Amino acid sequence: MPEGRVVAVCRSDRKGIPKDDIGTGVFVKELGLDGDAHAGFAHRQVSLIAMEDIQIARTKLPSLRPGSFAENLTVEGIDLEASKVGLRLKVGEALLEVTQIGKECHTKCTIYKTTGDCIMPKKGIFCRVLEGGRVSVGDKVEWS
Repeated sequence: MPEGRVVAVCRSDRKGIPKDDIGTGVFVKELGLDGDAHAGFAHRQVSLIAMEDIQIARTKLPSLRPGSFAENLTVEGIDLEASKVGLRLKVGEALLEVTQIGKECHTKCTIYKTTGDCIMPKKGIFCRVLEGGRVSVGDKVEWS
């Protein structure tokens, strides 16, 4: 499978809000992105979404950006739709394992309320951190 690259490394200190691109982050084994509000959440320690999916969603809401879906990693050039639970991704220095694809939206987010749809429940990929390390914008992303 072709490799991709990291477009954004996003973090927030509170849940329920978009994340900000911090450029570089440290992923901690069995915890997630250091300093992120979602770190340590059982099997959903890290979330990923494809920039290609954000671009499609921008047709309805042009202000969308990396972090808008509260994802930790925005990536491009790698087929996240090919993911399956148990597959591994090498991202920068970190090794991630896919634990969940999509998630139920218990409360409709602002994006859903504005556009009538949200890509995270269908397209979001959730992982746990098997090996920690630094991840930066531009780093390689590949199936391991």
